[in-house]
Amino acid sequence: MVEFAWPLALLLLPLPWLMRSLMPPLHKPAAALRIPFMHRLHKVPTAKSTHHSRPGWPYWLIWTLLIIALMRPELPGDPLPQAVSGRDMMLAVDLSGSMAFRDMQLDGEETDRLTALKALLDAFIARREGDRMGLILFASDAYVQAPLTHDLDTVRQWLDEAFIGLAGRQTAIGDAMGLAIKRLQNEPSQNRVLMLITDGANNAGRLMPLQAARLAAAENIRIFTVGVGSENPMSGSLEGLFSFTADPSIDLDEASLKEIALLTGGEYFRATDSASQQAIYQRIDQLEPALRQTRPLRSVKPLYHWPVLAALLIGFVLAGRSLRTGVSHHA
Repeated sequence: MVEFAWPLALLLLPLPWLMRSLMPPLHKPAAALRIPFMHRLHKVPTAKSTHHSRPGWPYWLIWTLLIIALMRPELPGDPLPQAVSGRDMMLAVDLSGSMAFRDMQLDGEETDRLTALKALLDAFIARREGDRMGLILFASDAYVQAPLTHDLDTVRQWLDEAFIGLAGRQTAIGDAMGLAIKRLQNEPSQNRVLMLITDGANNAGRLMPLQAARLAAAENIRIFTVGVGSENPMSGSLEGLFSFTADPSIDLDEASLKEIALLTGGEYFRATDSASQQAIYQRIDQLEPALRQTRPLRSVKPLYHWPVLAALLIGFVLAGRSLRTGVSHHA
C-alpha cells in the first residue's frame, strides 16, 4: 500500500484558489485610441467568437499532481535489520522443592509459587521489547536455559517448560549469580541487569551470594532480588494429635537478598501474592525501562517522480496547444 512521508502537504492544495479569492482583480488600462467613425462601428454587428474560453481544469490537475509529489508517496518494502541498543537482562529463577508450596493466588485460585511466578513473568518478558534477555534455572545446580537473545518468545517458552526438580531440590543462589555474571560481564552494553527470584536461602553450590554480589558490583551489574512466599501463617495438624502454625516463608533469607541488592545498586522486593508480584515487575519496568520501537524501519521505494512527470507532460501538451493556436491566429 502506498504511504506518504509528508501527508500535511495536502493542506497546500487550495492555495491557488485562496490567492485568487483574496487578491484584487487585475485592471487593464483602457485604450486611448480615437476613431472618427466610432459611431458607425457601433452599428456593425459583432461576430461571435468561435473559440471557447480555455478550461481551467488542466491547470488544477497539474497543481494537484505537484502537491501529490510534495507529499512524497512511497511504497514500503521489507523491514531493515536494526541494531537495537537495549538492556541485557538475565533472569535467575529458583526451581527448588519449596517452590511447590501452595501459598499463592492466581486468578482467585490457590496455586503453587512457580505457577504464579510463570504467569506474571510471562507478561513481564513480553513487555521487554528491545532488550536481550536470558534465563538461568537453578536449584542444587544452575544452568543457562536460554542465552541472551532478542527472541523473547523463546525465553517465555523455556520458562513455561521449566518444572520443579529439573535442577535438583536445594538452592544454589551464589552459583546462579556467578553464572549470570559470567554471561553479562563480557557484554558491551552498559545496561546489564540480573533479576534473582528465590523463595529460600543459599544451601548448595560453591559460591557464596555476597561474594557473587561483590563481583557483580565490580562489573557494574545491577541486581534486583525478589523474595517469594506468603507472609500469612498456615495452620495444620499432625495425624489429629496436635495442631500447629507454620511460617511458609521461614527459609527465605531476606537479609542476604537485601544486602545483594544494596551492594549492586539494585532493589529488593517481597512477592507475597500475584498482586505484589505484578507491582514488582511494574516497578522494575520504571527503574529499567525497555527500549521500544514505535515503528519498524523499512526500505522504501520513492514514487514522487511519477506525478512530477505527469504534471510536466500535461504542461507540455498545454504549451504545444497554445503555440499552435497562436500560429493559426497569425496565419
